[in-house]
This record gives sequence, structure tokens and C-alpha cells, in this order.
Amino acid sequence: MLKEARNVMQVPGEPRRRWFDDEDFDLIVWFEPGEEIWGFQLCYDREKKPRALTWTRRYGYKHAGIDNGEHIWGASKSSPVLIEDGLFDAPSIAEKLEKAAGEMPHGLTAFILEKVRAFL
Repeated sequence: MLKEARNVMQVPGEPRRRWFDDEDFDLIVWFEPGEEIWGFQLCYDREKKPRALTWTRRYGYKHAGIDNGEHIWGASKSSPVLIEDGLFDAPSIAEKLEKAAGEMPHGLTAFILEKVRAFL
């Protein structure tokens, strides 16, 4: 069940953000000064094949895999980066996210689910 992280680091000059997570998802939501949603990043399938769906008002959608930086033997772990990835199963991910909504406010959940289901 998604729970909101407390004391989320806010980056000066960037939109305010809230972070929700559970064993399956990380959801970061960015807000404009008037509390309107500016965008979000939904990271999913974290244990098998981590991927992220990002949506922002300015740039629209992007779906990517997450390279966790652990693939080079004998080297220190690198920072995770987004890489090109395949298809996004919007109906399946939306269903799982809706079940996991937990502590998320209803309006926020509805907005995110609408955007996840609309991804083509």
C-alpha cells in the first residue's frame, strides 16, 4: 500500500514534490506554486525489470527502463539512469496502482490514474 514519505528533500528552483512508495511502486509528484500538478514519475516493476512512466505538463509522456548502475563487474555502482524501453501495459499498471493507492489523496489518485490510463 502506497504511503507518503516524510521530509522529502525539496530542490531549490524545482517544483515542490511529494513521494509515495511501497514494495511495488515509487511515485514522485511535482506541484506548481498554486498546488496544481506539474508532473509525476511512476517507477514500477522494481524487482524484475524496473521502468518509469513520466508525465509533465511541459513535455508530456516518456516511458523508460531504469538502469540501476549495478551491471559492471568490479566497478562501483553508478547512479541509476533512464534508458529506452519497450511497451507500457497501461491497464495492468493502472489496476495495480489503484489497488495500492493507500494514503494518497483521492483527487491526486484520480489524476494519476487518468494519465496512466491515457498513455498510448
